[in-house]
Amino acid sequence: MLNTLIPGSDEAVDSNSSITISSAIFMSVIGADVFIVQPGFVLGMVQYMGFDEKVAADIASVEMWGIAITTVIMTFFAQRFNWRHVFFISLLITILGNIASLFVDAPLLFGITRFIVGFGAGGLVSLSFTVVGLTAKPDRNFAYLIMWVLFYGAIVMMAMPTAYQLVGMSGVLVFLALLSAIGLYFVHFLPASGEEHAQAEEDAVNLPDNYKYIAILAMFLYFLGHGVVWAYLFLIGIIGGGSEQEIANGLTLSQFGGIVGAITAAMIGIKYGRSLPLSIGILGTFIPFFWLFGSMGALVYTIAVCVYNYSWNLTHPFLLAAMASFDRSGRVVTIAVAAQMLGLANGPWIAARVFTEGDFSNVIWLGIMLFSASLLLILPPVLKQRSLAQKS
Repeated sequence: MLNTLIPGSDEAVDSNSSITISSAIFMSVIGADVFIVQPGFVLGMVQYMGFDEKVAADIASVEMWGIAITTVIMTFFAQRFNWRHVFFISLLITILGNIASLFVDAPLLFGITRFIVGFGAGGLVSLSFTVVGLTAKPDRNFAYLIMWVLFYGAIVMMAMPTAYQLVGMSGVLVFLALLSAIGLYFVHFLPASGEEHAQAEEDAVNLPDNYKYIAILAMFLYFLGHGVVWAYLFLIGIIGGGSEQEIANGLTLSQFGGIVGAITAAMIGIKYGRSLPLSIGILGTFIPFFWLFGSMGALVYTIAVCVYNYSWNLTHPFLLAAMASFDRSGRVVTIAVAAQMLGLANGPWIAARVFTEGDFSNVIWLGIMLFSASLLLILPPVLKQRSLAQKS
């Protein structure tokens, strides 16, 4: 049946063609469409659906858990299914989940529908990242992927306060369903599997397993740190003295800062290796958090989140490309994406447990510690990979 619905369901494609890469990037945008604007989505649940901050964070975590569970499942079963079928079914799940969200307003039921959406989004995220990781130039293509996700996030984040006032949460949910529906057209441009399309990067090696485990742990902690802070970043700005629109504008500018970070990663590639840009990027990720304690005002908040998003999105492509260079099969990338999603899923839940009413200091400190740990853990695998690549 799916072969009938998807033209050329089993036909081979060139994984390095512009249409295939563009389609994979669009799938990643759809998969991340709520997470990338999560601060605004949490704001909507708090101020327009009447949920309290902890409940809203828990629902955000539940949606991320849906994504995480799917990405974990995909690490074991991705090669057993036609990837186009997975993309198609995942899009249908996100469409139906967003439509179902329109008809519930109780926290428990809304959380269930968001989990369903997350389950579908996980298939999109896992396979789109895997497709990009198997291209000939993953550093560059991951940077482009992140750049377009951020461009989407910047536009939508800026529009969310106005959208809530005009059409409420219902209008936002209809938009999300329509975005997934558009994605159905692009399914047939994507690979049916990874076996015939893998393009090992020039410096890819088969890293010893212990280094792979350390790298995957670093990935988990890095995204756990982001998940801890990201869900409450809008509310941190409001507590710090900004208005809704001022904070929305600051987060929008930070998304453009993130685009610049991703472009920077695409431009420099592996010209300077990966250890240097990763060190600079991760340091730049958590140092701005020291500006977010207490009252900081809209201007300081905007500068801090712009530096943060620039650094985070400079780091992200190098992390993903490093994972692609740790083995020649692409499996480490798939596992790393699962670790990434598990970190993002746990982050909001943990944040809801450590913050106190009107004070997000514990959340910020936890983010700082997690990012610091990820820096210490990622350097040994990266340096080991470089050493092995030079010998080969």
